[in-house]
This record gives sequence, C-alpha cells and structure tokens, in this order.
Amino acid sequence: MHVIVIGGGISGLAAAHRLLEGGARVTVLESSPRLGGKLYAGRIADAAVDLGAESMLARRPEGLDLARAAGLGAALRPPATGTSAIWTRGEVRPMPTGHVMGVPADPAVLDGIVSPDGLARAAEDAELPRTEVGEDVAVGEFVAARLGREVVDRLVEPLLGGVYAGDAYRISMRAAMPALFEAARKERSLLAAVRGIQERAAAGRQDGPVFMGIEGGMGRLPDAVADTCRAAGADIRTDAPVTGLRRTGDGWTAIAAGRPLEADAVVLAAPAPAAARLLAGLSPAAAAELERIEYASMALVTMAFRRSDLARVPEGRGFLVPATDGRAIKASTFSTNKWHWNAAQDPDLFVLRTSLGRYGEEEVLGRDDADLVELSLRDLETAIGLTARPAASAVTRWNGGLPQYPVGHLDRVARVRRDLAALPGLAVCGAAYDGVGIPACIASARTAAEAVLQSGSRARPPAGSEAGGE
Repeated sequence: MHVIVIGGGISGLAAAHRLLEGGARVTVLESSPRLGGKLYAGRIADAAVDLGAESMLARRPEGLDLARAAGLGAALRPPATGTSAIWTRGEVRPMPTGHVMGVPADPAVLDGIVSPDGLARAAEDAELPRTEVGEDVAVGEFVAARLGREVVDRLVEPLLGGVYAGDAYRISMRAAMPALFEAARKERSLLAAVRGIQERAAAGRQDGPVFMGIEGGMGRLPDAVADTCRAAGADIRTDAPVTGLRRTGDGWTAIAAGRPLEADAVVLAAPAPAAARLLAGLSPAAAAELERIEYASMALVTMAFRRSDLARVPEGRGFLVPATDGRAIKASTFSTNKWHWNAAQDPDLFVLRTSLGRYGEEEVLGRDDADLVELSLRDLETAIGLTARPAASAVTRWNGGLPQYPVGHLDRVARVRRDLAALPGLAVCGAAYDGVGIPACIASARTAAEAVLQSGSRARPPAGSEAGGE
C-alpha cells in the first residue's frame, strides 16, 4: 500500500511514522525547503535555540513516545525551573497556583493579580444562579459571567493566548478546555467545578514534569523522526508543493512539483487553507468548512545578551502579559533559566525570547524586524529593568501559524470528517482539527494514519485469494 502524506510538519511526519509501522510505503511531500513546521531549531550567537515551539505537554504520552521512537529518549529534558510570572497591574508578579488555565477554585489565590473589587466579584460565583453552558460557549464569556471580566482579562486571557494567540472571548471552552466544559455542565458554581477537577487530578496524579523539552531544542524532533522514517524506507521530499489532488480509479493522484504521483491513499496534513484548496473539487462542503477556519499570526524575537552587560540577571523562567495592559509583547521566556542545556552552552550568554501578535491585534507584525526587537527591549526595560543591548537577535515570523478554535469548532471538524468519509483512502490531520499542542497533533496524525491503513486492509483481498473469488 502506497500512501502520500501531504505536509512535512510534525503531524505529517508522525503520520508517516505510523504508516511505516503498519507496513505501508510512504512518500512525504513538503512544500517548503525544510521539515518541521512550527518546530524549528536555529542558532544565535553560536548557541542552539528553538525558533518555534520549545516544549510539549508531558502528561500526554504521544510526544514523548514519538521522541523515544526517533532515538531522542535520552535527550528529553524537563524545564530547569517551574517559577513563572505575569506582568500585570504594573508589576511582574508570581504566577498563582490553584487554578485551571486561570480559573481558580478559590478567588483568594488571585490576590494581587486582580483588584480587591475583582476578588469580591469572583467570590459571587458561589451564590449566583446557574449559567447554562449549552452545546458550546466561549471561555471568556462563561468565566466572565461567573467570576467577572477581570479574572478573564488578567489571567485566563494571557494563559489561553500563550497557547492559541487567540481571543479568550471567542475560544471554544468545549474544544480548548474540555474538562472544565464538562464540569461546568454539572455544577452550578464554576468555583466548585474547578475544585472537582482538582480533586480528580489529585486522585489520579501523575508523577513527573508537566512539560518536557529536548536537549538542543524541540526543533530536533522533526529531523529525528524524518531520519527514522527514511531508515524505514520513506521517500521524503522538500520543495515539493502539491498543486492538485484527484481521485483516480481506486486510488489517488497528487500533482507534486508539476509531476503526477500515484498512491492508494492520502493523508492530508497541511494547514486548513492549503487543505481547502486541494479538496475544493473533491468535497466542496468540506473545503468550505476548512476555508472558514481562521489563523492568528505571531512573531518570536530571540535575543542573546552577554551576562557582563546585564546589571541584573533576570530570574525565573519568564512572564505572561495580559492584552488589557496594552503592551507590545504578550510573553517573554528566559530560555537560559528554563533549560539547563541552554545555559550550559556558553556560561557568559543569557538567551531570552519574546512573542508578539494576538488574534485581531496583529498590526504590530507589520513592522520590520529591527522594530520588533526595539519594541521587545522597551517592554523588557519597563517590566524587569533590562537596559542592555543584545549581542545578537533573530526574529521568526509565523504568518497564519495558529488555527483558531471559536465556539462550534468541534462541530465544524466533525462535519469535515463526515463529508470526507465519502472519499475512500483520504484522511486529514493536524493542528486545525484536534488540538494545537504537539502531542495532540501527533495523536491526530496517528488516527489519520490508522484510518487509511484500515481502508487499505478492507480494499485488499485476503491472503491466498483472488479479488472477486470466494
């Protein structure tokens, strides 16, 4: 069985890996010159850094399992420090504990993050009548109704924004926070719903870190997976854009770099806009749904400072920034503090990065790279008193990089898959469907790969028989 995988990001590579495990022959077609998508390793001031995603959730197994399968098990590393903060109400304050993505079990944990009036408003949740959740609801809308807007604006929004670069008042609670969604459907009080989540988590507590990185950077993962796939016989091509896809008899033909390539099945692991273009003539309804998936853009500014230039070395692993304060940056990560391997490369080097760009507020990304560096330095000076100039800097732009999950997103994904079920041997996967995190993308990819493997098994006659025979 020959399967074409369209897209060489971590989803496409994970799909290829699973297909090879299932005995398929695999061709991966990636339109850009490199593999990995938003996993991107680079260098600054001769030090290895991540210029894209830098860690993955360790409480889900898919990312760790794939890293181990690709030979990176010994390179898995937890963050060196768990101390994070939030720059809010004029100060960088310790990140509170005892909350679920910013939604507390007890409003008291938000003291200092929100005002006394905000704390009093959040406490009213215990006495308010039920707020119906329905089939789906925006996280910000529901939390604001129960606890007040200040809790959303000061904590929920920056935490969700760090994952989706989105607007908390649009993001689907059912898609982004399913445990809270289900708990809120059962409990009258949102505070009580969070307490229930925490109690269940404590009862089944997993040991080990919440997040995990890779020594040398998460950007090593896609290349390691690609090497493993090549060793198993995969044909992986970069600079190979797919401009056409059509059904041919019992199989498929992709037009890649101007040439036809035939296969028994296709895994479409491209972003939603590219997938929509390829599906327009095959499934207009699915293509129309995919066209409606919006994306947010962002930029990462990575800077390396000489410690001798720093009046004071920043502490902790970084901070988040609420949009309501009107700052240019939405977060800063102190990479040298966060990762032992980063600090060990050059004892005199301190590497940090900032992120800019939110859904609906992306005009800042129209500025040139030098301006983004200066905007970041201005905010860093205000937040932590950093006045030094970087020895080196790099700006990485992720235009249309993060799919948005508004209310109704999961229903849209279900409609896409229902419509594509009429096309045997075709499956879709990636960040636009089942979650934007690395483990979620890998899980989506494995599900897609298994679907086409099963379709191939159904299409083939049993061993020792002929098609059409008894």
